[in-house]
Amino acid sequence: MMETKEKSPVENKDILYCASLATIPDPSCKNVLVTGASGYIGGRLVPELLARGYRVRIMARQALRNREDVASGAEVVVADALNRASLDEALEGMDVAYYLIHSMLLGPCKFEKVDRTAAINFREAAQKARLKRIVYLGGLGDSKSNLSTHLKSRLQVSQELQMGQVPVTILRAAIIIGSGSASYEIINNLVKNLPVLPVPAWARTLCQPIAVRDVIKYLVGAIEAPQTAGQSYDIGGESVLSYEEMLRMHADILGKKTLFIPVPFSSIRLFSYLASLFTPVPHQIIRCLMESIVNEVVCKDNCIHAVLPFPLLPLREALVRALTREEQDRVSTRWSDAYPPAHELAITLEEVLPRPQFTVVYSLTSTKDRAALFTSICEIGGKEGWFNSNWMWKLRGQIDRLLLGVGTARGRRSQHSLRVNDVIDFWRVENIEADRTLLLRAEMKLPGKAWLMFTIEPVDGKNKLSVTALYQANTIAAKLYWYFFLPFHHFIFRDLITEIEKRS
Repeated sequence: MMETKEKSPVENKDILYCASLATIPDPSCKNVLVTGASGYIGGRLVPELLARGYRVRIMARQALRNREDVASGAEVVVADALNRASLDEALEGMDVAYYLIHSMLLGPCKFEKVDRTAAINFREAAQKARLKRIVYLGGLGDSKSNLSTHLKSRLQVSQELQMGQVPVTILRAAIIIGSGSASYEIINNLVKNLPVLPVPAWARTLCQPIAVRDVIKYLVGAIEAPQTAGQSYDIGGESVLSYEEMLRMHADILGKKTLFIPVPFSSIRLFSYLASLFTPVPHQIIRCLMESIVNEVVCKDNCIHAVLPFPLLPLREALVRALTREEQDRVSTRWSDAYPPAHELAITLEEVLPRPQFTVVYSLTSTKDRAALFTSICEIGGKEGWFNSNWMWKLRGQIDRLLLGVGTARGRRSQHSLRVNDVIDFWRVENIEADRTLLLRAEMKLPGKAWLMFTIEPVDGKNKLSVTALYQANTIAAKLYWYFFLPFHHFIFRDLITEIEKRS
């Protein structure tokens, strides 16, 4: 099942990273498959490839509904790396494939087996399709040391891919710093939110962070430099420093007088849980990343510099640029695009049968312009909050985080623009019809399934603004949940649409 988007391949040329690359597109690698295109790295890689004239095919587990930000100018194929048969169509006619799949979001207990199965399936399908090259972005770490589950899994994936006949280019990176990256948001929020930071022994482990723009340059350059085929490269930034030094650097950038206190205990499970309460990044991701902190992740060789020479962005500048992107509200991709796992496979409102049996609607009539009303709707959540009864939304979010859910701390990618798949606190945008409808799907811990729909309809020369809460409950617990919160709906939703109308 394929679809093609024929709009302008690149709308925001100012965010392109590869204009300064010395390499040129390789005609023998014209057709490129990108897996994980809706994720943080893949979402930034696709526009770069399109801008350089490649024919790009995106592999997704479900048809991308209105995802013009990802698919504009690219072909889309529906396939799943865990479904071996579906990969044949995805790889048909392709020259090169970027393997950007990982299951870290499933948590430390599940992703290792899933990652390995997906890699084996992809290797076999790539060999059958006679691919010329696979490019894999893995993780730094000494294979001879006692690696964390996360790094061990990345190593196993690279080994599985290399066991086939298709040459594999492996790029191994430590933490990636850029606006919207999980590592950056953990660092930024810990420094912003905590005046005192405990420093366990493992916080003094050395690492070599790299800016996201440099990762993208290496990924693109790898298919334009034929000598990288079948090779493995360490990629990192200029600086080798400890995690504590990184936090201190960021505190200095922010002008924060943070107190760093060494502590004798070093439980990864405890620290990851506590960090999840003060950052937008959920416990599962933080734990996987923190378990890797005990391993020194520093480049063992720099031979990639001879193949792809370009000036690397210093860490301090990478942190400043990430901050600037946030302040300018110009974050193009974010870790939350791919969290929670398999969210793109979640049942949509139009697919629900029978229709949600519990609904409540609140409406008002306005003389204001539809576009102005819709703009106001699209600014709910994130830093702006929910315009009214914010303490209720925050309380519900804190309860969700305590239950290891997504909570409201995820915020938004952008405060002033929305697209399908964007996160708004513990909701995800399921559909948008400009100046008419915004449909959100709940991703908090619930005993049922819930949606929130905002609509604007013309009525007698005016505009009817409505918010509809829809809830599907198949168990007694789910029904009790609905009736318990029903009294709160009147205050929350009535005030919400009133404030939306006022601010428009």
